[in-house]
Amino acid sequence: MKNKPWMIGLAALAMAAAGCSTFNASQPLALLGDPANISAAERSIVIGPETRHVNVTGGEIIRFDIGQQSFAWHFDGALNVTRLQLQQVAPAGMLDHPVIAYIRPNPFFIGGDIN
Repeated sequence: MKNKPWMIGLAALAMAAAGCSTFNASQPLALLGDPANISAAERSIVIGPETRHVNVTGGEIIRFDIGQQSFAWHFDGALNVTRLQLQQVAPAGMLDHPVIAYIRPNPFFIGGDIN
């Protein structure tokens, strides 16, 4: 059977869609990073009632302060994840409104070659 050019294009399009860079609730949590110990945090971000987004860099460990509570997240997930809803990773009930973390690429992995 001959491969038709449109079939190859369709396969490429499907692979590109599968690599979508935004968080989808069906993605495994491991693709988004890992919970971290607060003492390991490199910096802190205060999230108030008006906070709608925060900016982080891949590889960072961030402490999020929400009122009198805190949690830390290590942004060491999949390289194609460029944003995530913090409510998905915050402890239950800690975050009462949507906050998106926009993730800049980890500067140590740009280009895909770490040799």
